Amino acid sequence: MGSDILSFIASGWYYILGAMVIAYLLGSLNFSIVITKLVDNGADIRKMGSGTAGFTNVLRSVGKGPAVATIVLDFLKGIAAALVGAFFFSMIPSGNLPVAEMMCYGKYIAGFCCILGHIFPLFFGFRGGKGVVTAAALAAVADWRVFAIVIPVFIVVVLITKIVSIGSLIAAVLYPVVTVSFSFFADYLPSLTTETPHSVFYVIVTTAFALAVCICIFVMHKENIKRLRNGTEKKLTAKKKEQP
Repeated sequence: MGSDILSFIASGWYYILGAMVIAYLLGSLNFSIVITKLVDNGADIRKMGSGTAGFTNVLRSVGKGPAVATIVLDFLKGIAAALVGAFFFSMIPSGNLPVAEMMCYGKYIAGFCCILGHIFPLFFGFRGGKGVVTAAALAAVADWRVFAIVIPVFIVVVLITKIVSIGSLIAAVLYPVVTVSFSFFADYLPSLTTETPHSVFYVIVTTAFALAVCICIFVMHKENIKRLRNGTEKKLTAKKKEQP
């Protein structure tokens, strides 16, 4: 297995690198910054409200319409990045390795690079958002089962608490837990009796990337965690329309 992986990398490193670069550049298109500049006379969302380049700050500081556009476009760029990764990895000769499994790795690698691009955008001075929406897009493409569990939990938590950061942190913790549950118990163990089994390496890679996403989200929410401890974290609100 190890030699097959090394051969895969050696024969397609340029595809892997290409997928990573394209995904990072897609992630660098931080739409909270772009949309705010377009609708608010060139204003920088990072100098407004909480100073965060994300959906929640756009909702509070700019309005519902721009916030919806932000979340949709950030989600779509995450999907696009993961699909680019799958496509590029499918172009690499896989030898004895299952093509579907290699494409799955491509989704995770490119999706994670997209998240890094969103957090550290090349086009905006490496100061971006927290990567939650883009991470949700990766989950949707990489394993819809994980998405179908984690995102409803996020939504329910936010609806109950009215605090997005709590929902984001709980979803981040669930992400690797649910991922390893499906990859090991639903994919790896049953496949031991089939002709095309998933490898232990598959379980390790998928769980490792999910854990990396979790860590990124916690690191980017360190100020939110402080405010949650102090009881000063703001609840979800939208900017009210100005009266004519």
